[in-house]
Amino acid sequence: MQAQTQAQNQGQTQSNTESLSYNRPAADIPDQVYTPDGTIKPEWDYLLSSLNNLGSTTLNERQDKARRILRDDGVTYNIYDENSASDSQWELDLVPAIIGSEAWSVIESGLLERAELFNLMLRDFYGKRTLLKQHALPPEALFAHGGFLRACQGIQIPGEHELILHSADMVQRPDGTMCVLSDRTQAPSGAGYALENRTVMSRVFPSLFRDSHVHRLASFFQRLRHKLISLSPSNGQARVVVLTPGAHNETYFDHSYISNYLGFPLVQSGDLVVRNGFVWMKSLDGLDRVDVILRRVDDVSCDPVELRSNSQLGVPGLLDVVRAGRVIMANPIGSGVLENPILLKYLPEISKTLLGREPRLASVKTYWCGDADDLKFILANFKQLIIKPIYRGHGLKSVFGGDLSEADTTELMRKIRHQPNQFVAQERIDKPHVPSLVNGALQPRPAILRTFSVAADNSYIVMPGGLTRVGNDVGSPIISMQAGCPSKDTWITATEPERISDHDPLEAGHTELEASLVSLPSRVVENLFWMGRYAERAEASLRILRTVFMMINDEQAISKASKRVLLRSITEVTGTHPGFLSATDEELDDPDKELLLIIKDGNRAGSIKSTINSLLYCADESKELLSSDTIRVINDIRDELDNLESSLANGLSSAPEEALDPLVIPLIALSGLMQESMVRGVGWHFMDMGRRVERAVQIMKTVTTLVTPTAEKADNVTLLNAMLRSMEVFITYRRQSRTRTGIELGLELVILDDTNPRSLIFQFERLQNHFNAIRTVDPILKGLEEEERVLLEAITSLKLSRITALAESKEGSRKELSTLLMRLNTLLSDFSNILSDKYFDHRIDPQQLVTTFWEE
Repeated sequence: MQAQTQAQNQGQTQSNTESLSYNRPAADIPDQVYTPDGTIKPEWDYLLSSLNNLGSTTLNERQDKARRILRDDGVTYNIYDENSASDSQWELDLVPAIIGSEAWSVIESGLLERAELFNLMLRDFYGKRTLLKQHALPPEALFAHGGFLRACQGIQIPGEHELILHSADMVQRPDGTMCVLSDRTQAPSGAGYALENRTVMSRVFPSLFRDSHVHRLASFFQRLRHKLISLSPSNGQARVVVLTPGAHNETYFDHSYISNYLGFPLVQSGDLVVRNGFVWMKSLDGLDRVDVILRRVDDVSCDPVELRSNSQLGVPGLLDVVRAGRVIMANPIGSGVLENPILLKYLPEISKTLLGREPRLASVKTYWCGDADDLKFILANFKQLIIKPIYRGHGLKSVFGGDLSEADTTELMRKIRHQPNQFVAQERIDKPHVPSLVNGALQPRPAILRTFSVAADNSYIVMPGGLTRVGNDVGSPIISMQAGCPSKDTWITATEPERISDHDPLEAGHTELEASLVSLPSRVVENLFWMGRYAERAEASLRILRTVFMMINDEQAISKASKRVLLRSITEVTGTHPGFLSATDEELDDPDKELLLIIKDGNRAGSIKSTINSLLYCADESKELLSSDTIRVINDIRDELDNLESSLANGLSSAPEEALDPLVIPLIALSGLMQESMVRGVGWHFMDMGRRVERAVQIMKTVTTLVTPTAEKADNVTLLNAMLRSMEVFITYRRQSRTRTGIELGLELVILDDTNPRSLIFQFERLQNHFNAIRTVDPILKGLEEEERVLLEAITSLKLSRITALAESKEGSRKELSTLLMRLNTLLSDFSNILSDKYFDHRIDPQQLVTTFWEE
């Protein structure tokens, strides 16, 4: 009855949807839903009944809604495959994985103990090494692993916890107990995806989520934020940053999402620098000291001086600052040694040495090839075992012996005999299956659960849930995001509603983070500036293309001379030289080939595709500062760019301007969002300055090409109309032309009308306003700064100009107009260069002086 009420509350009835039931899988398929006697477990009963009442039609509609939300939020997982899109959309299966509170309490206690154990192991490995002295672990098992970094010996974090974050991948065995397959301790990823999954599920199934009494995730992130702030070695306000490899990393969304949610700046290696024994972030205000780094960069890539010398992801000298205790890394550099699968073989003995008892949570049965008895067993049972390298950094992958050919088996055995210390073998565990929505039906799919633990004051706190990943097929042995597998939200259900705090769980610690929220890495600001420039450049290029298409397709309206000038204006505005500047008469008569290249050739600088790709890159690099609406529009631009090829498949034979309209619309929407929906912070000022600089450039290019030279009277009218249409002021011109007409009115609208947002003087005055907003006044310095001088001269030159003189034609050109535009172009270039030199990040790539073990 409760399930039927739930379905009615969601506005659905069984009469208008097909039923949706989940049948027990075959006996040889392990399953999490049914008990051994064939009854549905209580925690699954309500969910499956509710989904059945909703029916497949409604559930498919909700799945489509979830995909739209994920797409609008810009959730991606970058798949490193030449046949896959680099930014594949995150896949979320709408049927959550369910764990009851009673079962979870057992799992949680085991995870807490495991996190404590790994914390003690990390301290021991880089400290006294009691485990080696007491023979709980062979020395080769530790020292043969590539994650053991001797440079980190003796480094300790103040307090009880070395390991701040711990993650474990687990499966449920047939007896209901959980078995850990692997531990993640370098830079555990996935918590941001788990939170995004939860956000989507609560929007798609609000009533079902509420009535299922699902434990919430916010407390985990509150604890993470509090812990990072408390690690600060300085006495002042803590500055915490999140260090990411960059936008091309597979889990970049996870990094940016966590950064946004916690309120910490997202930085890359070039944003940080070591000076005077401290780590500093390069910001608009200069150098800001960094106290704590939550890293998403692998251990050996963190410092090219002492670790991997060819790394472009680390900060030179970082490890020396960490060693001095002047910056805290979470997790510590060197913690990757805990991911050594050999440790799973010896974990019971390690636990008895450090905790006095064996672990509550069992680990997958592991055999080490460095052990003579284990090696004999592995070689005798090769086809039944999973063979893994002990260190992922060597480029080898896990394989199932039964899947290998005879030749591959022989080769792998040769490698094992050559370096037995570098390989382990593990038993193959049949993964439990859970219901998944596949083609409108509930079908069983194998699942793995990744959990997360964060250090608290005296122990750890476990996220009540986690990230569940499911296979693509029944019995699939591989469950990997790189294989395109979907994910699930993980619900820990209670018998009664969880008490919700009255205050925002992330409100605590706001005071400590105010400084972090104000200052931005200079790299991010530079990308925002260029995002504004590329957006304006793409819009201007599309406008001139549409205008020219419409005018040259009307053969009776323009002369051959006008057509030549119009086509040259496309080359000038887009910057796709030489283009039509040196075109022959035959090429001008049939310009389609060149026009298509200007639109579609992504390898040609200045083309529509190239410009928009640059815009998308800048947006990706500053995604953490963009609103959800802005990301949604960016995704629209990306989609329309992908559709451009098919839209122009038949060339430019009919209404080519209509093929460009779908790109123009989201670019206009992006412009509107920048003006109406962005907080007037530092980022917005630089983004809009980028737009104003580029718009001024495009105005001057258009006027110079179309209006500066004079022609026959009819051609002058044609070219003037082209200028006015491309700048969206033609209607205003028509309205005012009742009293005035001609070139003087047109130039006044485009150059000197300070009420027109597309005039030249408007751009310079807006740049002046932006500069006044971001400048810091030096009480010692008197007089004007260089940027002020440039803008003041430009505005003064415009205001002192006379329209009649600018419109006057002598010897076939408007020389005074041309002179003014050339001077303004020089001043604008000077302003842009000064801005760049003063505020932006100009990193110098480190030079590799030596070759280390990591390159060999």
